[in-house]
Amino acid sequence: MQVRLVRYFLALVRERHFARAAESCGVTQPTLSAGISALERQLGKRLILRDRRFISLTPEGEALLPWARQLVAAQEGMTSAIAATQGDVSGQFRLGAIPAALPYSGHIAEALLTARPGLALSVLSLTSREIVRALADYEIDGGLTYLDHEPPANVLTVPLWEERYCLLTRADGPLRARDTLSLADAAELPLCLLHQGMQNRRILDARMAEHGIALHPRVTADSYVTLFSMVQAGPFATILPDSYARLFPDLDWARTLSLEPALPASHLGLVLLDRSPLTPLAHAAIEAARALS
Repeated sequence: MQVRLVRYFLALVRERHFARAAESCGVTQPTLSAGISALERQLGKRLILRDRRFISLTPEGEALLPWARQLVAAQEGMTSAIAATQGDVSGQFRLGAIPAALPYSGHIAEALLTARPGLALSVLSLTSREIVRALADYEIDGGLTYLDHEPPANVLTVPLWEERYCLLTRADGPLRARDTLSLADAAELPLCLLHQGMQNRRILDARMAEHGIALHPRVTADSYVTLFSMVQAGPFATILPDSYARLFPDLDWARTLSLEPALPASHLGLVLLDRSPLTPLAHAAIEAARALS
């Protein structure tokens, strides 16, 4: 069985469209279609339901899918391991990061790429649940996510930093003379927050509930850029990780306030699929993360 044909199969599953799958593989659509048909002939089973377009996987295709992902991951690991015996680790490290961890991604990039000049880094913004799925499906090599809330299973972890919450408001707003604000008063503000599908928001809700406080934001979003935009436009305030406040320390329109009492810190770090043997890419990421931690 040619791994190239399995890659065609995985591309089609990912894209759910023959032309896009072919483009992602760098081949023509007829070549990809012929490759899928050849794989089906080799296995003696139909894998794809199609009628001039992708419809769905057959039960046999669903059964093949996790093994196909493992096969391609193993082939990439073998290639990387062999190349590593000749010198520096090379290739692309695919890193998934939850939005709350994106301000830290630059530190990981600097540590990893300085230690391993032959590597390239691809960073994807994903939710914590998407990181768990992508690791299991071998779609990413590592993730930056929470370690002590809904922790992912079957992973190796390297703790990297602690996250605390602060309030972001306009510098010329009604809180301009304040440096701190009670949790109860913060909850009464016109808030814009991440939606509850984001883990940071679920953690914040749980932390506030410990003080008997429920949050009812006027606006919800899935990105911190949107929250910054809302606060800048006014009259909103938001509660966000201090990592974002440190990322933009000189915004003339914004100021941060401490919350009282301070909410407990959350721990974030690098997670990688716990498998043996580890790939050279995984070893390189662990070394870089441990140097940072």
